[in-house]
Amino acid sequence: MVPEEVRKRVEELRREIHYHNYRYYVLAAPVVSDAEYDGLMRELRELEEKYPELVTPDSPTQRVGAPPAEAFERVRHPAPILSLDNAFGAEEARAWLERISKLLPSGIHLDFVVEPKIDGLTVVLHYREGVFTLGATRGDGEMGEDITPNLRTLRQLPLRIPVHPDGPASPPYLVVRGEAFMTLRDFEEFNRSQAERGEKTFANPRNAAAGSLRQLDSGVTAERPLSLLCYQVVVYEGEPAPPTTQWEVLAYLRDLGFPVSEQAAHFDDLEEAIAYCEAWAARRDTLPYEADGMVVKVNDLRVAAGLGVVGRAPRGAVAFKFPAREATTRLLHIRVNVGRTGTLTPYAVLEPVNIGGVTVGKATLHNFDYIAQKDIRVGDRVIVKRAGDVIPQIVGPIADLRTGVERPYEPPDRCPVCGEPAVRPPGEVAVYCVNAACPAQLVRRIAYFASRGAMDIETLGEKTAALLVERGLVEDVADLYYLRKEDLLQLEGFAEKKAENLLAGIEGSKERPFGRVLTGLGIRYVGGTVAEILACHFRSIDTLAAATEEELEAVEGIGPRIAGAVVDWFARPRHRAIIEKLQRAGVRLAEEVPAEAVPQPLAELTFVITGALSRPREEIAAMIEAYGGRVTGSVSRKTDYLVVGEDPGGTKYRRAQELGVPMIDEEHLMRMVGDNPDRQD
Repeated sequence: MVPEEVRKRVEELRREIHYHNYRYYVLAAPVVSDAEYDGLMRELRELEEKYPELVTPDSPTQRVGAPPAEAFERVRHPAPILSLDNAFGAEEARAWLERISKLLPSGIHLDFVVEPKIDGLTVVLHYREGVFTLGATRGDGEMGEDITPNLRTLRQLPLRIPVHPDGPASPPYLVVRGEAFMTLRDFEEFNRSQAERGEKTFANPRNAAAGSLRQLDSGVTAERPLSLLCYQVVVYEGEPAPPTTQWEVLAYLRDLGFPVSEQAAHFDDLEEAIAYCEAWAARRDTLPYEADGMVVKVNDLRVAAGLGVVGRAPRGAVAFKFPAREATTRLLHIRVNVGRTGTLTPYAVLEPVNIGGVTVGKATLHNFDYIAQKDIRVGDRVIVKRAGDVIPQIVGPIADLRTGVERPYEPPDRCPVCGEPAVRPPGEVAVYCVNAACPAQLVRRIAYFASRGAMDIETLGEKTAALLVERGLVEDVADLYYLRKEDLLQLEGFAEKKAENLLAGIEGSKERPFGRVLTGLGIRYVGGTVAEILACHFRSIDTLAAATEEELEAVEGIGPRIAGAVVDWFARPRHRAIIEKLQRAGVRLAEEVPAEAVPQPLAELTFVITGALSRPREEIAAMIEAYGGRVTGSVSRKTDYLVVGEDPGGTKYRRAQELGVPMIDEEHLMRMVGDNPDRQD
């Protein structure tokens, strides 16, 4: 016999935990500490272990995973789970409106709701008397697979609704449609973890989400970083009265405790909706998940239902598709680039293919480990992805289309340009050419030295650098300052004016600030921000060259890796000779601004960084410290600002919300320092 006070306490604990799960996983705004939450869960688990008859399917303790199933049972959906017709561009969206308008009484006004079309796995969620009882895949739209134990493991899925004590009432029977997916960041981390364990990696987030939810062992699903967004009421039986518009549906689902898209928006006419779709198409890379379009829905549910269905698609909604970003083609060759630091980077030469209106003939292969892990072979049919301005990349091969003529790739053991040995330092992924005089490295070092972020020699790009190296006119960056007009006039494409312009650009670069010169030297790990820190602290090239690793590490923003790289660079006689030549040429190699005059707009301010920024976090942190600020790893009451990038970490973000810490983006941070630090990067 279970004491009544125990029964009441168990119910109370469940309500509290459901509410805190909602605050944490859906709102990202917890109101209790992790320790307090753990204490509630521990108390509930202990009571359920002592009184097993109190265990119910909707208990928070039941998310962990059930024993492995032998197969998935097929279940019939209570209503068809339909797909959508597509509109490829604004004209097709207008044509859709024209078609449906002919089916409606004249003069009727339509408004619209627009939501992201997430590339995940559709799930159908059943609730009876507010308790989650069944979850299924979409299947063929009529029948799906019962994946209830797996869906229980999703932290964002409410096991009982409403989650909040003050939330709206749930009807006796409610069926909700949503999309399960992995965020891009979670997918990258998950794939990396899989590879480290020697387990299967996935080609894209959708495959990873689908594979995770179709595990016979729900304990495996529980370990996967799955997310959920809900967007449709499929069935609503009983009181109170259901929502009558799609915009009300989203608000209702949110109030019940379901996660809904923050990108959903309501528009009074189609042209506004189209503009919103086109805006997201242009910045789709800022979404935290894969999306292949936006869904435009007639807001009035009665009107939408009255429009009926054509084939397997409702007339009252259309998918506004983004331009394609993936295509298949044949990998013809694997070739290797040599970077300015000697890094050998493989790339794919492809049969040209059109992706989103751009012809792609080359794609990155990242590194040699990537080729091996993906088992990419010369001659393979491959999937090529192009995302925004990112270099096209090979997602993976289509192994099922192999004919036997494909050839596994062997990484080079020598530099493809100079023929010297290629080595891979212990613990690193990169392979390097050991020859500091390698022509390919020299070309890229000169182009980098002349780039806008360093010495800003406008007329000196990689093509001109290659000509200078090919003719033997330069053997290092310092030789640029000893070029003569007659030397340049020998080069193809150089007439009097062009030669004079280049020499004038080189001469003018002698007055660049010391920090810019340091950037141009290309010392490993020393980008623009770190170079400014070193210039401000050490004041001259001679002082910096004499610094020990310990002295370097004592500088705010300089860690052991950077310190070691700086000491190693100056220890090489070849580099000492470059410095001497630069000094003789009159290049500024000392900081002229007094140390006390360096602006400190961030003095006495403490920052925390979360999410992906435009530059490595290490460089952003170093910039903050160079301008007087302090960077810590976690949010506390002493934090002045949280710098938020794309796909921010949940813990820091939630903690900042809880403590009322101001949140700023990278652009705001740059304005705080006068919008000038590290422009050159």
